[in-house]
Amino acid sequence: MTAICLLGFGEVGQILAQDLRALEVGEISSWDPKFADAGSAPSRALGASKTRAGADPASALSGADIVISAVTAAQTVEAARAAASGLRSGMFYVDLNSTAPGVKRNAAAIVQASGASYVEVAVISPVPPKRIRTPMLLGGPAARDFLPAMRGLGFEGATFYSEDFGKASAVKMCRSVIVKGMETLLTESMLAARRYQVEDDVLASLSAVFSNPDWKQTAHYMISRSVEHGNRRAEEMRDAAHTVLGAGVEPLLTNACVERQEWAAQFKDALSHPDLAGMLDAILAQDERNKKSGQ
Repeated sequence: MTAICLLGFGEVGQILAQDLRALEVGEISSWDPKFADAGSAPSRALGASKTRAGADPASALSGADIVISAVTAAQTVEAARAAASGLRSGMFYVDLNSTAPGVKRNAAAIVQASGASYVEVAVISPVPPKRIRTPMLLGGPAARDFLPAMRGLGFEGATFYSEDFGKASAVKMCRSVIVKGMETLLTESMLAARRYQVEDDVLASLSAVFSNPDWKQTAHYMISRSVEHGNRRAEEMRDAAHTVLGAGVEPLLTNACVERQEWAAQFKDALSHPDLAGMLDAILAQDERNKKSGQ
């Protein structure tokens, strides 16, 4: 049996805990800074997950064979630092975080200094609906050897990508420029179109040009992801901007996506509307109220 420690118990951490528990891989422990708040979402989810919570990273790592880091982009290096004292030779530190290649290399240096093996992972599609079987690219010197073990844990979508740290994350970040960029473009387009009462015609025209089978469903899904996870997505887009800039390209549009993702995060009440028009109306109404109140 394999003991696994999850660093970060947000959406991804909770999904992995559920799936790993169902596969009966062994003991599952976790740590999240929000465990200190009994009312936080990670704390509320902990009881039902049957996951052992550590009081701190070191206690959560005790006895673990594999550490899976699933924190936000901005916490990637700090999570590696927090875990370093509990790492040892023979352990694998699997970094699922969506962040820039340079950040992954910095985290790798911290982990490898402890004697543990660092495996870079780039998650290449939304974790729901495939969950633990989501497509992932593995990178780093230990990635090829670790791949059979990772697949044995249920990560059936994992594939080896490169022995160099940072390349798998470059794929992820450059992909995010498109995917999260589409979210922000659809948000702006649909809100304006709804105000003009022409959103159905805009979506119909998209269907005539692009082969997506249902643009209304796509628009609802993408805009709702920005609304629900805008702050986290903004963090990822900042790292995407660093990735683009590191390639010598000015990240003009990527930086704009950061602003729109942050802006979208304030409209979570709009998620209660299951239809696109209702969600757009709720966002527009709240935005109007915010402007009048000077927010």
